[in-house]
Amino acid sequence: MRIPSGQMQEVLYQLFIKYQFSEEKALVLAKAHTDSTLSGVNSHGINRVPLFINYIEKGLIKVDAEAEKAETFGSIERWDGHFGSGVINATKCTNRAIELAKLHGMGLVALRNTNHWMRGGTYGWQAAEAGCISILFTNTQPNMPPWGGRDSRTGNNPFVVSIPRQQGHVVLDMALSQFAFGKINDYKLKGEKLPFPGGWDDNDDLSNDPEKILAKERGLPIGYWKGSAMSMILDMLATLLSAGDSTYRVSLREYEIGISQVFLCIYPEVFNDKSLQEKLLNEIIDYTHNVEPMQPGNSTFYPGERALQTRASNLKDGIPVSDEVWQTVLELLG
Repeated sequence: MRIPSGQMQEVLYQLFIKYQFSEEKALVLAKAHTDSTLSGVNSHGINRVPLFINYIEKGLIKVDAEAEKAETFGSIERWDGHFGSGVINATKCTNRAIELAKLHGMGLVALRNTNHWMRGGTYGWQAAEAGCISILFTNTQPNMPPWGGRDSRTGNNPFVVSIPRQQGHVVLDMALSQFAFGKINDYKLKGEKLPFPGGWDDNDDLSNDPEKILAKERGLPIGYWKGSAMSMILDMLATLLSAGDSTYRVSLREYEIGISQVFLCIYPEVFNDKSLQEKLLNEIIDYTHNVEPMQPGNSTFYPGERALQTRASNLKDGIPVSDEVWQTVLELLG
């Protein structure tokens, strides 16, 4: 089915109000989940809502809590999320990193004791809309084996980079697993196989079967050993900068809560060469756009380009949503 974005946002707003969020927070949450779905990332938008509500009902996500500044070191700050909503906390910390960047040229906020931020790209777009370059990342529960290992010990640790651009912002949003686990679940819901291997099955063989991969959550790191190493580095940075919990410590809990995140923003206006920046960006994009495709009719894209196209299409035609997921959301609303 297809749902108009306005209808989705209103339904989600009312749902979050029902679960005791303030009107302001309910609107932030509803907009974040709707925008992610509008951009084609159902796995971290509408599909994630039932699990989010489940965590609230279990008391794992504290509705009244939000991030607060704990320590200041000039243009660097440490914040504590107090186990509040990951979306609310990440939105607040991105805004603070933007403020610091506009004050100092660069600002970094490291956040501990927070929860899943849903689509990491949300905060890349947020920074770009405010005119800032951003580098953002988070650790997660263990869901990838370190290269050569059998059991999961590293996280898929989403990594986001955004660059503001007049003709359309550049936004890289990727997990360090070949497929984010929400995306693997998307394929499961549709009864489809992954287009490429995405993890290991019970026989320690690489598989493109989402059910077999999800059974033990042993994802395949991007670039094999390189992705494994990058996952460890991002976990180390998020843990050290925030003085928060590592993937190891998160693994000691029954549920994925209390993770650590980093929000780094740079304000490019300090260089006073905006026209040159636009020219250089467009040269890179044009150079990659103009390559001859391997398959006739194929195109190349810069990071974030397809999200903009998907968003425009879904605004016009409505957002494709799983019947099962939408019915579950409506039942939660009652």
